[in-house]
Amino acid sequence: MIVTTAQLFKIAYRKYAVGAYNINNMEQALGLFQAPFIIQLSKGARKYANARVLEAIIRAVESEYPEAIFAVHLDHGDEQTCYDCIDSGFYSSVMIDAAHEPFAENVATARRVVERAHARGLSVESELGMLGGVEEDIKVDEKHAMLTDPDEAKAFVEQSGCDSLAVAIGTSHGAYKFSGSQGLHFDRITAIQAALPGFPLVMHGSSSVPQSEVERINAAGGALNPNAKGVDDNQFARAAKLGVTKVNIDTDGRLVWTRVHREFFRDHPEGFDFRTPGKEYVKAYAEFIVDKSRKLGSAGTLDQVRAAVS
Repeated sequence: MIVTTAQLFKIAYRKYAVGAYNINNMEQALGLFQAPFIIQLSKGARKYANARVLEAIIRAVESEYPEAIFAVHLDHGDEQTCYDCIDSGFYSSVMIDAAHEPFAENVATARRVVERAHARGLSVESELGMLGGVEEDIKVDEKHAMLTDPDEAKAFVEQSGCDSLAVAIGTSHGAYKFSGSQGLHFDRITAIQAALPGFPLVMHGSSSVPQSEVERINAAGGALNPNAKGVDDNQFARAAKLGVTKVNIDTDGRLVWTRVHREFFRDHPEGFDFRTPGKEYVKAYAEFIVDKSRKLGSAGTLDQVRAAVS
């Protein structure tokens, strides 16, 4: 059952975080239906697989898992893509990403999208601050990354009318994460939550980039940076208690895909049927989702969520 993102946030706020996973294909969709979650379709995914094809895949898998409860969200959309998703009647929420623009322009763009979305009953996520790394076609050097200012966050929400805010609190996009002792800035999360009590915060760039996955990929012929590190997913629960209600995870799912397929074709060089490793990936991705749900605190909440939205 597709529900609104706002419904999930209301249930989860300061109890646990809802995992938001980017999908691009059928295998990811099949592996995902394990707990309350948010399916994210990025602008790049909509271009890669065709937006209507992805929607059809999600509808088909939903029919196979009628007990599932989830929302569908546009991740990192520009203004026009947001409007396309709002008008489609399929999405629960959209993210307008104008964080690279000056504050006033970011507010104005978000305000326009909010007005259009609210008229159709959708909620809007916006972003303030800048994460380092690569997301879609936007690249931000780590030295230019900027943590979200709590006072600006309060002003932004009041002026834009957005329903949730993606904040820069020490994470980064992509597989090539920070390599030092950097991690989540809990003092900054606390300050933002104090400025915006009761308001859902979103954490982007939250993949943990497990060392075991990187090592196995490289042992099977990959050449990933062995020093790449991500967010310690043991910190998710603490962040959730401070108002982080949605946690975006994309890179880790891609690493699982790469590991499964590299190892399969290394061990079966005669193979050519992509369905065999595809089935293995569905199982591995499902196990990955279950593990992340435990770290987010959302595991075992499906009955509670179902009762709340029924």
